[in-house]
Order: sequence, then C-alpha cells, then structure tokens
Amino acid sequence: MQTEDFISTDEFCAYHKIEFSFIRNLEDFGLIEVKTFGEGRYIHEDQLEKLERILRLHHDLEINVEGIDTITHLLQKINSMQQEINKLKNRLRIYEEGEDLFL
Repeated sequence: MQTEDFISTDEFCAYHKIEFSFIRNLEDFGLIEVKTFGEGRYIHEDQLEKLERILRLHHDLEINVEGIDTITHLLQKINSMQQEINKLKNRLRIYEEGEDLFL
C-alpha cells in the first residue's frame, strides 16, 4: 500500500476537533483499522466515509461507541439480508419466466 492513500490520525482529529482516544475506541471495537508507519498512525482513505458517518452518529445523535458498534452491526445485517432477498427475487424471476413459456 502506498502511504499517500492514508490520512494521519493527528490531522483527522485536528480537522474534526476530536480526541485521539475516540479513534482508539473505534479501533478497539473493530469499527475502523488504523495502520502505523514509523511514529505516526494513519487511516486509509477508503475508511473516511465510514468514519465520518460514525462521527455524525456520535456528534449529532450523541451515540456512544457501543451504540455505534450495534448500529453498524445491524446495518451490515440489513445489507446482507437485502442482498439475499435480491438473489432470491432473481432466482424466482427465472422460474416465473420459465412457467410463462409453458402457458
């Protein structure tokens, strides 16, 4: 991985006016992944959208890290179930189209 694809946690925390302990808590809960290069700690740019969504939940709705973990888990389950529903609909559509051929 190239280091230019990463944002320093210090810069991120300063920009969003948050304590590094919040980032550490998110990392401890497995909500984000923080890499260490030399002396610095960095977040991959692919995680920024998720991290900013988490910050909005935390600031706007005053949800703690445990609540954010629960919400994230439930959203992942919903997304997984929606994908399964779409697969089943597609399979059902194949069978329904096959029945139309016999009518």
